[in-house]
Amino acid sequence: MREMALGLAASFFFAVTFILNRSMELAGGSWTWSSSLRFFFMVPLLFAILLARRSLGPIWRDMKRYPWTWIVWGTVGFGLFYAPLTYAAAYGPGWLVAGTWQCTIVAGVLLSPLFIERRETKNGTVLVRRPIEKRALFISFFILLGVVLIQFQQASRLTWKEIALGVFPVLIAAFAYPLGNRKMIEHCAGRLDAFQRVFGMTMASLPFWFVVALIGWVTAGVPSAGQTAQSLIVAISSGVIATTLFFIATDRAKGNERKLAAVEATQSGEVIFAVIGEVLLLSAPFPNGLAFVGLAVIVAGICWHSFESAKTVNRQAPPVSAASRSYRVGEEQ
Repeated sequence: MREMALGLAASFFFAVTFILNRSMELAGGSWTWSSSLRFFFMVPLLFAILLARRSLGPIWRDMKRYPWTWIVWGTVGFGLFYAPLTYAAAYGPGWLVAGTWQCTIVAGVLLSPLFIERRETKNGTVLVRRPIEKRALFISFFILLGVVLIQFQQASRLTWKEIALGVFPVLIAAFAYPLGNRKMIEHCAGRLDAFQRVFGMTMASLPFWFVVALIGWVTAGVPSAGQTAQSLIVAISSGVIATTLFFIATDRAKGNERKLAAVEATQSGEVIFAVIGEVLLLSAPFPNGLAFVGLAVIVAGICWHSFESAKTVNRQAPPVSAASRSYRVGEEQ
């Protein structure tokens, strides 16, 4: 129960991102500053954490050795993730963006063949491209049903242009985030921990954020004091507090796959917290009955997804077939 409480607390602080992004847009703040300021603030915050943990050396050495790997996937995983999210906040309430964001679960399943895993066979260790898990994909599309139901409340009041600008950018972010992060996890291969990886990707994405900030300065001028303060809150809430709480929860649950799956499922709570936060703080319209059904489907689907994953963790990996694209470790592909 304590791990579940930590996971729910993390989802609460993650939800602050969606609420404050919408708040800054309603106050007239430019999405360019809402997105770039968060990562500018993240640099000193993460630097202080790694300095306190005395773990800066390994990440600096790896970034120096593989600069383009970090720049490319840092920009994809953070730049093409967060910029579209803040852009979409200008066209829909935070809970709508948060609900659409759950498409990232489907994206993660569809991107599986782009990643390689090690498998032990009687002939030695081989590297195999991960297949698309059909059962996981089915559950993910069940979650998408909930996303569609959520859209219905706004659909009657939005133009096609507004729908395109408010939903499609989130879909881009939904694919960019797992792609960038998983590519960097694959690159790090256990050499760096999560804090080091997040700091490295933040640093590597700074050129992208400087361009975004320049666009903001040219088109909207300097950010207001209120927008700057709210961006700092997002950086602390989502980048530091939420991440730390979630890591503590998963660390406490490791070794017990069902408990770990339950902790991961608590992150679906960010949609619910975004709804409550916008209704209470931003006077957003209360979701109708159909939207509530959609929210319930999303939560149920994510929980189903997590528990199904837990059930298969300890199953023996299927044998490597001739059709699988694989090769022995140390051999040319």
